[in-house]
Amino acid sequence: MEPLVHDGTLHGSAFPPIADYAFLSDCESICLIAPSGRVEWMCLPRMDGPSVFGAMLDRDAGGFRISPADQRVPAGRRYLPGTMILETTWATRTGWVVVQDVLLVGPWHHDSERSETHRRSPTDTDADHVLLRTMRCINGHVEMQMECEPKLEYGRIPVGWDYSSDGYGVGVASAEGEDLKLTLTTDLRLGFEGGRARARTTLHEGDTAFVALSWTEHEAPASFDEAYRRLTFTADFWHDWLAHGEFPDHPWRTY
Repeated sequence: MEPLVHDGTLHGSAFPPIADYAFLSDCESICLIAPSGRVEWMCLPRMDGPSVFGAMLDRDAGGFRISPADQRVPAGRRYLPGTMILETTWATRTGWVVVQDVLLVGPWHHDSERSETHRRSPTDTDADHVLLRTMRCINGHVEMQMECEPKLEYGRIPVGWDYSSDGYGVGVASAEGEDLKLTLTTDLRLGFEGGRARARTTLHEGDTAFVALSWTEHEAPASFDEAYRRLTFTADFWHDWLAHGEFPDHPWRTY
């Protein structure tokens, strides 16, 4: 294989190797995250819908990046054991940051109406329709940046952003003639430049932050504490899911 260059792509190519993408799912939607911290493939409201982030195929077809401002290659990446929660550790000249990415799962939502996206027999859990991305500085200080630029219909339709509250913490992306609306909820201060939402902050040791992208009426976390609680619920869901499977030779099997 050709050597990788500084941003994790193959020499002579604008794209990372396909094996380097991390895969997340909530059993209804999926996304692929490049080593650079950029969501480069995501179709909504289900995985058989058109893409809103399509940079995996076209670098101008939309993406959603969270990373240190001056770093594109992480120190390490892994799934939290027995889950579909991606953990990326970033080392910079001034400090270390851990980013966790997850498509949230929560309690069953549809007690008074049928789900329009759930295709299986109802259970006690349901997709929350939220992509959650959390940050925690574990050493020193790190300047972090967030850029979210959806482009609907495989990159053909750009979006516009508007604030949906009095502050800077909630933005809504929409496009004329399109039903899909994306809501970005965060404890950072959002700014908008055309079809791109941006935020930048310096995290010091012990500081945390979160960004949540949602696309239905299900509410996103409103604080880091709530985000962490819902991430933990999702981790428990995946542990339970594995416990009910039969994987006699799989390394995830713990008994």
